[in-house]
Amino acid sequence: MDISVITVSFPLDGETLNELKSLCEEATLNDYRVYETIMNIPMASSFDSKGFMVLAYDDDKDVLVGAASAIDLMGLHTYEWSLVVTPLHRQKGIGTALVGGLQAGLDERGAEGQLAVVIDGSPFGHAFIEKRGYTYSFSEATLETRAERVELRSDIEISPYAGEHAALMTIYSEAFGDLPEESEELIAFNTSTNGRKLWIARKDDMVVGTVTTVEENEIQWVTALAVLSTCEGQGIGTALLTFSKDFASENGAKYVMLDVEIENRKALSVYEKAGFMKAQQIDYFVKN
Repeated sequence: MDISVITVSFPLDGETLNELKSLCEEATLNDYRVYETIMNIPMASSFDSKGFMVLAYDDDKDVLVGAASAIDLMGLHTYEWSLVVTPLHRQKGIGTALVGGLQAGLDERGAEGQLAVVIDGSPFGHAFIEKRGYTYSFSEATLETRAERVELRSDIEISPYAGEHAALMTIYSEAFGDLPEESEELIAFNTSTNGRKLWIARKDDMVVGTVTTVEENEIQWVTALAVLSTCEGQGIGTALLTFSKDFASENGAKYVMLDVEIENRKALSVYEKAGFMKAQQIDYFVKN
């Protein structure tokens, strides 16, 4: 079996995108793990996405048998990457060839950092990554709930970001420990990227929280949820999550999803009380 490996930058053309979707579907049916999201399929066709794919083709059958995806989500030259190989072509060196192509692509793009992403429980995933010099760093759970119209709290007003810069900088700093320049970059990213909406929560005319929603086909993602430290315990986080479910339903999404670090028990508790359930766990590895 002869394998050709090529590298293509985002955005991908429609034919390649369909090949990748078929590849992910085949692996998902075999492994009972959802690969489409970690392979960045929803973002791979966007001109706003900064990333690339390494594709492995079986030359004899002219069919895609493996792919690696790398994306710089925040525009900070730090890439998250993952790969998938069709079940029938595993343990034949294709994964190794993909990693080689991926590292070359990262070097060409001047990557300053990288995180290897593995779905918990996927066959060969953890062992494969560790053999290539990566060490476990942390895990995130993907939680989901159905989008639905719900009654919102009348004492909390949630509206699009309209320049509440200073208040948002304080909230991001408290919640995420960000440096001022990191908060600036997060605000800029969430207000300038297509499909993202930055929301502000007010109570008694004071900015008390924030959340960002991200459109992805029938899914509405929730990210950068944070509450002013002096207002914790007042149900503001839950109100933002409830708003996200209502907003998603109003805009035609079927599900609301979010990622949270496994070690963040406090946040997990808030999400579970709001009706979110664990759908999948993603493990992150750093290069030694």
